[in-house]
Amino acid sequence: MNHIRFVHLLRNTLLAALLTGLSSLALAVDKHYTVTAPDGVKLAVQESGDPNGPALIFIHGLLGSRLNWEKQIASPQLQRYRMITYDLRGHGLSDKPDSVEAYRNGRRYADDLAAVLEATTSKRPVLVGWSLGGVVMSNYLAAYGDAKIGGVVYVDGVIELNAALITAHPHLYAGLSSEDLKTHLDAVRTFLGLCFHTQPDAPTFERLVSSAAMASWAMTRATPAMTVDVAKGLPKAKVPVLMLYGGKDELVNLQPSIARARQLNPRIQSKVYENSGHAPFLEEASRFNTDLAAFMDSAAIAAKSSE
Repeated sequence: MNHIRFVHLLRNTLLAALLTGLSSLALAVDKHYTVTAPDGVKLAVQESGDPNGPALIFIHGLLGSRLNWEKQIASPQLQRYRMITYDLRGHGLSDKPDSVEAYRNGRRYADDLAAVLEATTSKRPVLVGWSLGGVVMSNYLAAYGDAKIGGVVYVDGVIELNAALITAHPHLYAGLSSEDLKTHLDAVRTFLGLCFHTQPDAPTFERLVSSAAMASWAMTRATPAMTVDVAKGLPKAKVPVLMLYGGKDELVNLQPSIARARQLNPRIQSKVYENSGHAPFLEEASRFNTDLAAFMDSAAIAAKSSE
């Protein structure tokens, strides 16, 4: 009799473990849907990780897409979080309006992010913005403040679109704005190459180039004149703010950028990845993911202490 009970107990234990494993696997299935911005632009949104975990919203940079964050989305270390990515207007699978006016006003990007926050009903998510994604976050803070977010991470973030903070590449940016297809595509490839000190493997690089080539030309032309309300936005951030930069960034001048940000908000913390270029989340993904998880923990502690 004891032997029979043991067999039943073992069977039930194995069945429970199997169901738990299948449940965890189901939680990891990606979700894809669209969110409509106030001006009607449809934004492609994706989710992965634990839908019940603390939320992270990743915001890519110029000529990027959700594909930029693949080493975060696939990281076992970050699976406990609800990871939300979306393609900026004019990028990836999101709508691409033809008018430059759809991109020149930075408030539109802030409204896009606000729409994603509302649609996902995420509770005080941490925002992670790369490059131009930093502008999006600053404009969001200027328009909406920090009441609905738990923290902000600038990753080689653009603080302001001015010559003191952006490395000069006049021929490159002229090529990106060119109406000649070959000139434009060659500039796209050069731009992507400058994002890395340590180049990614060939399939990853080609995928990122292909994604960049999908971006709206109207958006690319409008971006240099995009409004950036950082002077109003960053001082509003009372939540934790971390700035991560690659020490070998060839697109953003990191020390002047950090200095300008701290001038606006002295509470900002910063880290420099000496062996990375403009994309430390890809070049030193393991270190980046560890730092991001630690920031998530510290932001959660800060949120509890402020309640």
